[in-house]
Amino acid sequence: MDEADGASDDTMRSRAQESSWKLRLLLDANRWLVAAGILTFVFLGTLAAGLAVDGVARLTAGDPVETLFQAHVTAIVTGVTLVLTLNQLVLSQELGPAGDQRERMAGATTFREDVADVVGVPVAPADPAAFLKAMLDAADERAADLAESAAADGEAVGHIESLTDAVQTNAAVSDELSGTEFGDFDVVAAALDFNYSWKLYAAKRLRAEHGEELSDDAAATLDELVDLLSLFGPAREHVKTLYFQWELVDLSRAISYTAVPALLVAIAMLSFFDPTSPAFAGSTFGVAHVLLVYALASTLSVAPFAILLAYVLRVATVAKRTLSIGPFILRDTDRSFDYDDD
Repeated sequence: MDEADGASDDTMRSRAQESSWKLRLLLDANRWLVAAGILTFVFLGTLAAGLAVDGVARLTAGDPVETLFQAHVTAIVTGVTLVLTLNQLVLSQELGPAGDQRERMAGATTFREDVADVVGVPVAPADPAAFLKAMLDAADERAADLAESAAADGEAVGHIESLTDAVQTNAAVSDELSGTEFGDFDVVAAALDFNYSWKLYAAKRLRAEHGEELSDDAAATLDELVDLLSLFGPAREHVKTLYFQWELVDLSRAISYTAVPALLVAIAMLSFFDPTSPAFAGSTFGVAHVLLVYALASTLSVAPFAILLAYVLRVATVAKRTLSIGPFILRDTDRSFDYDDD
């Protein structure tokens, strides 16, 4: 059985094919800092382009300012409208008649009761981080119990050791949830670091192919572990959905904060900026003031887009890494953990 090899590929970063700095940029970095980096690139890129093609002459010879900032005004108004509309569509599930809300409440309550029964606690924790931590800690305990109860169960011992070692090693990511609060990406990151899909697949294969070799205690413990891993999938998806909604609210608020200043800058440049005015004469460090003003105004005008891009990069990355639910394995690195009894 090759599952043991998969233990080193349990965390999201070890399973990913991208470099670690890229993942830190896409997932861990503060979204405002990412947006600031995008805006810095736009500012410096505009200056570099202006210096390369004699931008001052082009600004004073034609009407590029009017053309560009007319487009900025349209883009800002249209973009903000679309984002706020998307916000309302995504959050529309929060609105509905009492019957629908009651069904949502009943579903959530039933799921929490199922988790509490499998984890072995009277009531499942209310905090999302504590909820996931309780499940991970329970998975660690079930794996330890399975390893102990199946210590003398014939050919299945090697398979059980590989599975239980992988579960216990990976369940240590529960430490990442200590002290975290919902809204921080750390909660979702820890959930992504627990590679439950492969473990669920391996546990079901073990039960199907070696179930008759297991003692009653080992079989019961394995069933409990399978049930727990099966519940972790929807729990992770639920927490991820709540986080996406949280991020979307933050995104809408951030765009609202920056849209009005960006629109004001675009309107001011469109209405009052004259590249031939003596007020913009002179240069600083060899860069004409008129080009500096133009580059700065252009950068501020795209601030809402930079913030949108910064948030979408994280949401899209998380969504790509959680496309499947249950024992579906989408990455080539995970397929190598399959095994044959030959």
